[in-house]
Amino acid sequence: MILDPTSLSGFTLVLTGFAGAFLAALWVALVIWTYRDIRARARDRLVHILAAALVAILNLPGVLVYLVLRPPRTLEEEYQQTLEEEALLQSIEDQTVCPGCERRVREDWLVCPTCQTKLRKPCHQCGKLMELSWNICPFCGTPAPGMRKEGGTIEEAVSGLKVENE
Repeated sequence: MILDPTSLSGFTLVLTGFAGAFLAALWVALVIWTYRDIRARARDRLVHILAAALVAILNLPGVLVYLVLRPPRTLEEEYQQTLEEEALLQSIEDQTVCPGCERRVREDWLVCPTCQTKLRKPCHQCGKLMELSWNICPFCGTPAPGMRKEGGTIEEAVSGLKVENE
């Protein structure tokens, strides 16, 4: 096979054209990728434009500079982390603490084991735990001892009392 200088220059020209088209496509793709990436990481429009311009002007060195300077997490990752932190704070805040010593207590404890502060009282009818401030059991509807019943008559109120003989 004989190499003709004109066919060799034509081949070189085609090869150079393909390489140029590839580099141009790579350059455009890097600019688009940078713009999309910075949009997912920052809200400021000026930052979006500057990041894309950096890559558009400097090409591959611009991508390297952008990769060094870009925010480490996306806005979605920041949001998820904020939600996790709020959930952890909420779970800490939801834990019951003793009003006397500020230590954590469980929901089913009657008395704080540290300072012996009364935390809850049992219902006299069903035995389930009630808050100290409750005047009626939410589980069975029984009023706490000493509480007045609404709509009751005097006979009903006196019927539970014992009469002392003189």
